[in-house]
Amino acid sequence: MEKRAKAETFIGFCLRARKITLGSGAVGCLKRGVHLIIACSTASQNCFRLAQKFARRHGCPLMVCRSGLENCVHKPGCKIAAVTDLHLAKAIISAADENFELYAGGIN
Repeated sequence: MEKRAKAETFIGFCLRARKITLGSGAVGCLKRGVHLIIACSTASQNCFRLAQKFARRHGCPLMVCRSGLENCVHKPGCKIAAVTDLHLAKAIISAADENFELYAGGIN
């Protein structure tokens, strides 16, 4: 069994606690309470621009997942996710490694 990255473990906690929103349509509907946007490195240029727009709208950091976001969240084709818990978002950012790169900072 392969060892999971710490950031992937925290994303798993987000899934179990229902503190993560998956997909560009669902993330686009969120009005407030977003503390981290995660985009997949395999996302299209248009999808990545959308992730940047969401990060600017909510004033939160943007991370790029190099190991495949769909594998972390167990949803095929998922390219954008939004973490809605502040403490879990900070934990994911602090656990960033070569698979999770902080792309843009944010206000908070």
